[in-house]
Amino acid sequence: MANPMCRQCPLRARYDRNPRSLLGRLWRWHANWCPGWRAYMNSLPEEERKALAQKYDLKKFL
Repeated sequence: MANPMCRQCPLRARYDRNPRSLLGRLWRWHANWCPGWRAYMNSLPEEERKALAQKYDLKKFL
């Protein structure tokens, strides 16, 4: 399975609280190329993956 920390990632939580914060923007940038996040997203059921992709505007996972 993919990295289980992606679900509880502290940087992701920062993004959820305040997307415009420096750490939030760092996570969003990181999510575009992170192999762990990609594996995590691909391991999710299709509906959940699409919901997260829409929430975080990650077009490559739609």
